[in-house]
Amino acid sequence: MSFSMVIGIVAVLATTACTLAGVFLVLRRMAMMADAISHAVLPGLVAGYAAAGGPHPAGAFAGAVVAGLLTVILVELLNRSRCMKEDAAIGIVFSALFALGVFVVSQYYANVHLDTDAVLFGEIAFTPFETWQPGGRDLGPQAIWMLGGLTLLNALFLTLCYKELQLATFDPEFAAVQGFRPGLLHYALMVCVSLTAVGAFVAVGAILAVALMIVPVVTASLLTRRLPVLIGASLGVGAGSALIGCHLALLWDLSIGGMITVVLGGAFVAGLLFSPEQGLLAQALRLRRQQERFAVQMLLIHLANHERTEAEPVECCLQHLHSDLRWSPAWIERVVRQARNAGWVHQQGSALLLTPSGRDQARMLAFL
Repeated sequence: MSFSMVIGIVAVLATTACTLAGVFLVLRRMAMMADAISHAVLPGLVAGYAAAGGPHPAGAFAGAVVAGLLTVILVELLNRSRCMKEDAAIGIVFSALFALGVFVVSQYYANVHLDTDAVLFGEIAFTPFETWQPGGRDLGPQAIWMLGGLTLLNALFLTLCYKELQLATFDPEFAAVQGFRPGLLHYALMVCVSLTAVGAFVAVGAILAVALMIVPVVTASLLTRRLPVLIGASLGVGAGSALIGCHLALLWDLSIGGMITVVLGGAFVAGLLFSPEQGLLAQALRLRRQQERFAVQMLLIHLANHERTEAEPVECCLQHLHSDLRWSPAWIERVVRQARNAGWVHQQGSALLLTPSGRDQARMLAFL
C-alpha cells in the first residue's frame, strides 16, 4: 500500500473507532470523561514502562488502559459520595493523575526517552513505519490492526447492547426496573472509551482522540434527533473529515492530525450555522417570523380597538403607527404587507381598515 493510502485507512479507522465510542458518551453528557482519560493515561504509561523494564508497546497499552479505568472508578466514587458534582470530580481526578504522571517522569525518568508529547499529541505520519511483525512476518502497520480491532469491538458492543444503552441513557430509572443494570452498562461503555482513547493515541494522540470522539457526534446531533440516523451521520462526518483532512495535509505539507481536527471544526461550524432545524440561521429566521407574526397580531388588535371610534381617523393612519407603536417606517411597511397578504386589512388612502376576516382574527386574539 502507498503511504497516502495507509494514512487514509488509519485516519478513517481512528475516527470510526472514536466516534462509535463517543456516541453514547456525548448523549450521556459525559464528553469531558474522554478528556479526563486522555490526560490520566500518563501514570499508566509510566507504570507500564517500569513493569516492562523499558519501552514496550504492550506494557504501555496495558498500563494506560488500567489508568483509564482507574479514572472512571475514581470519578464515579467521588460522584456517588455526593460531595461534588460529576464535572468537578472529573476535573479533580484527571488533573491529579496527570500531575502524578508528570511528577514521576520528571523525578525518576528525566534521562529516559519517555516521549509524553508523542503520546499526547501523536503523529499519524509515523504509523506506516511501525509494522506488526509476529514471528518475523510483516503484517503491515500495527495501527491498522489495533484501530481495526477497536472499531470492531465498539461496533459489536453497540450492536449487542444498543437497546439497553438507549434505554439506560434516556431513562435509567425504567432501565433499572426492567433489570438492565445501568451501572454495569456504564462501566462497560467506559471500558470501550478507555480502550479507544488509549489505542487512538498511537495514530493521532490522546488529545486529538478527544476531538474525534466528540466533534462528529455533536455535529451530527445538529442535523437529526433520531438515534440510528445520528450514529450513521456521525460516522459519515468523521470518515469524511478524516479523508479530507489527510488529503489537504499531504497537499499542503501540514500536520495530518491537526488538519483532520480543523476539518472537523469546519464541519461543526457549518452544521451550527446551516442546520435546517437547530442552526443559527434557522433560529434567526424563526425568530424573525415570530416577530412578524406578533407584530401583525398587534396591528390587528390596535385597529380593532380604535375601529368605529372618534380616534379612528388618527389611530388607524399609517403615519400614526410610527409614533404610537414605535415602529420604523420599513417595519411598518413589512407588517402591513404581511397583514394585507393574509387578507386581514386593506388600505384606503393613508388609513388602514380591517376586513371581515381581519375583524374575526382580532376578535379571536382578544379572547386568547
